[in-house]
Amino acid sequence: MADDKYYTLAEGCPFANNASAVLMRGKQGSGLGLLQDTQLIETLAHFSRERIPERVVHAKAVGSYGEFEATRDCSDFTSASFLNKVGKKTPVLQRVSTVGPESGSADTSRDVHGWAMKFYTDEGNQDFVFNNTPVFFIRDPLKFPSLNRSHKRHPQTHLPDANMFWDFHVGNPEGIHQLLILFSDRGTPKSVRYMHSYSGHTYKFTKPDGSFKYAKIHVKTQQGVENLSSQEATRIAGEDPDFMIRDMFEAIERGEYPTWNIYVQLMSPEEAENYKWNIFDMTKVWSHTEFPLQQIGRLTMNRNPQNYFADIEQAAFSPSTMVPGIAASADPVLQARLFAYPDAARYRLGVNYQQLPTNAAKAQVYCPFQRDGAMRFDDNYGGDPNYVGSWIKPTKFYQDAKGIRASALALHTDHEKWVGEVSAYTSEITDDDFVQPAALWEVLGRVSGQQDRVIENLVGSLTGVKYPELRRAVYSLFGRVNNNLGFMLQERTEAVIKTVQN
Repeated sequence: MADDKYYTLAEGCPFANNASAVLMRGKQGSGLGLLQDTQLIETLAHFSRERIPERVVHAKAVGSYGEFEATRDCSDFTSASFLNKVGKKTPVLQRVSTVGPESGSADTSRDVHGWAMKFYTDEGNQDFVFNNTPVFFIRDPLKFPSLNRSHKRHPQTHLPDANMFWDFHVGNPEGIHQLLILFSDRGTPKSVRYMHSYSGHTYKFTKPDGSFKYAKIHVKTQQGVENLSSQEATRIAGEDPDFMIRDMFEAIERGEYPTWNIYVQLMSPEEAENYKWNIFDMTKVWSHTEFPLQQIGRLTMNRNPQNYFADIEQAAFSPSTMVPGIAASADPVLQARLFAYPDAARYRLGVNYQQLPTNAAKAQVYCPFQRDGAMRFDDNYGGDPNYVGSWIKPTKFYQDAKGIRASALALHTDHEKWVGEVSAYTSEITDDDFVQPAALWEVLGRVSGQQDRVIENLVGSLTGVKYPELRRAVYSLFGRVNNNLGFMLQERTEAVIKTVQN
């Protein structure tokens, strides 16, 4: 055979024919299968097990590889190695997804888009798990599962349900800023190449001396922002539900590598204590005038995955994956995600998911306290100690057994005492929650037809709400943003419903 290549079982044993089964045949050519047909049994058994659990959210995604290039030396506010030299390049894996719909859904559905990036730095992996919107629907971590359930299918009908959606958001009006963005043109981006992304969360950029700056991160497309109309998005959903995956893959194949500039907003701890907004509130943005964008790098995506399952479906991202120089803030939703994301990966991929090639660090890994478990792929650290000895004065036995002392910089600084004491907490809704959405509504009014399209998109959703009292609550919610917005939304929605009923 050419190159001496032939089919084998997974254990390497050759088999004669990849299209045959072993049967005890009768006169008509049919027959009974035999347990000795290992090839058939293995093929059927593997087929039933070749799917892993679908992500509960962010199931449908576009994936690609590329590189990040630092455009400035950031050592004045962070010790992160991948940011310490102009021109330094770091490989990156990117996965951009819709949030609510399933894996087989249409890419152009109106939705927030998740934006996950894995930087394979020389100090280990740095994951960023962003969205294509600068704010979010909630600021209380306990609401996170309920938020996502309300955007999914009804537990009885198994259908998308506008009543569930709006009932949640009327009861949690802090998300009005995000709702305005979602029902604007930005809710249906043209493709991955034409959208921005944002950290949403406040991070900390730290230095070895313990000093730090609070930071928000912005990823700005250099292709220009382009969106679809609601009608275009619906048409493409029917004609080509994988439009965004196709668009990105084919652009990279043509050599049209999309690029984004990456910026940070920086705030001192003193400024944070006195800022007019709670800087840990995901429903708020920081003023660009007070805290201007500072470019730190450039992202270029230039390589398609070789195998979608191995490279993208098995990829795991978590905001808890941070290199020295970057740390979590006291943002409560971020704190919850630090647990939830790696726990989801352990469930979907197994306890040793970090060893899968797409997740494996390019830097040295030595973690002998995290060993054993299903699908251990390496030598499991041999006989090295799997317990913690004395870090101050290790015994000779521990040293001889390759015990290694901790020497790296700590990943985290102390939480600031001004954040508060431990207590039961649920955020309250105040008039402040409607200031930024009201400003956004005014901005939308400067774009021809944008306010009308927002109302049209909202009407399209609200006509699916069958309870009049719930619709009235939605009109009231948007009326707190702008009286005219609430009035027009009510007038147009009820007119459509009346026409349908007649």
